[in-house]
Amino acid sequence: MTNAPILPGRLGDPSMVIGTDPRADPRMVAAMVPIGLDGAPEPAPVDINSPSEALQEYAMAAEEGFGALGGIFAANAPAVTNVERRTEVIRGIDGNDVSLYIHTPTDVEGPSPAIVHMHGGGMVIMEASGDGYVRWRDELAATGLVVIGVEFRNAAGKLGPHPFPAGLNDCFSGLKWAHDNRDALGISKIVISGESGGGNLSLATTLKAKGEGALDMVDGVYAQCPYISGAYAEKDPALPSLWENDDYFLNCSMMGSMVRMYSPDGADDTNPLAWPHHASVEDLQGLPPHCISVNELDPLRDEGLAYFRKLLAAGVSASSRTVNGTCHAGDCLFRDAMPEVYMGTIRDINSFANSL
Repeated sequence: MTNAPILPGRLGDPSMVIGTDPRADPRMVAAMVPIGLDGAPEPAPVDINSPSEALQEYAMAAEEGFGALGGIFAANAPAVTNVERRTEVIRGIDGNDVSLYIHTPTDVEGPSPAIVHMHGGGMVIMEASGDGYVRWRDELAATGLVVIGVEFRNAAGKLGPHPFPAGLNDCFSGLKWAHDNRDALGISKIVISGESGGGNLSLATTLKAKGEGALDMVDGVYAQCPYISGAYAEKDPALPSLWENDDYFLNCSMMGSMVRMYSPDGADDTNPLAWPHHASVEDLQGLPPHCISVNELDPLRDEGLAYFRKLLAAGVSASSRTVNGTCHAGDCLFRDAMPEVYMGTIRDINSFANSL
């Protein structure tokens, strides 16, 4: 008699939570326990069919909670001292003002690669000015990179409500400004990067640049745990991590409601510029080098890997990495608890940028 295979996560045990999954990094779990993140998050009180007012109210509350995490998990990290910061306000392609947060290393001479960074939050919540993102950009800049954070319009929260394509257009505006000012900024190459919703916008901005005949602006893309399928209210069976890791830090209930905030009438639910998972192989042909980084215990893991495989099919120079033992964006969050993991990703982004 043969034994049946033990399926991972909630595929094998529907009652499992991230705090009891044997794959979870114990340092991460220990950091989660004091604020209750080691268990399953509450189901969202709204869904994809909820009225707009209810969705916006939910997003505002979620933004407050998620926005605090960056500061909590890096409260004891040493200050970054070899970086200067300034803010540039530019006029976006939609005629609106877009703030860019520029972090420059003070101990580097000569042209350096630049990271045009898009923050997470599902294109719906969070701010580039948040503590966690300021530190992330500082840490990247301290490795010798020029880092430009784009404060794009969100579909909800403090910077909303501006659904697709407002945020994408702001990110494209930030990219264009960085490209137009390469010499003044001392930039040798431009890499677009971001996590979660910022991973979406990194990929979508690159697709938009291709559509605009402006791929010369992008030298590389480093997308982390990209939120790109939109297939959360009705889980896509081709993406088993949506079942395996549901309720691990994130849940599909919450993500499904955020989809409807970003594309309110559903008309863009399969538009690759809104949800890059739906890009065809032809859409990806000719793109610059990519790295797709995913987290082992993330509901979004498999859509990131599916995009990576599609890049390979399109002939794009691409690599991928899986950060084991971590939840969604865990390698960006737990600076105090897992400095080796956090800094490992910082170094990998630097290595990718300098390899181009």
